Amino acid sequence: MKSYRKELWFNIPSRRAFINITPQVEECLRDSGIREGLALVNAMHITASVFINDDESGLHQDYERWLENLAPHEPVSQYLHNRTGEDNADAHLKRQVMGREVVVAITNGRLDFGPWEQIFYGEFDGGRRKRVLVKIIGE
Repeated sequence: MKSYRKELWFNIPSRRAFINITPQVEECLRDSGIREGLALVNAMHITASVFINDDESGLHQDYERWLENLAPHEPVSQYLHNRTGEDNADAHLKRQVMGREVVVAITNGRLDFGPWEQIFYGEFDGGRRKRVLVKIIGE
């Protein structure tokens, strides 16, 4: 069995964003040479997410509104976590809802997606460098 590991780095200047990282993961798969196996893609920061869904701008705007309704950024004083001097408690909660990681099957050297599925990086507390781990195992 082969194993491949790569870190993808992001520095999103805005507080929140959704970035389609499917092309970067597909490049990792090509570089790995693995034809059958599994790809794990996970956010390595507790205020960011990796998830699978449709690459449709209306859906992304719906996510933005929905997440802000669930865990509004302001007032920052509403969160006990922010008493530590940070202002990102909402980002931790948004990450919890959107998830830490995805696992995608690899079949015949391709990510084995359902219709419309793409991999996204969700940033909820931008302004600094963060990374995503891509780990691919298989034959």
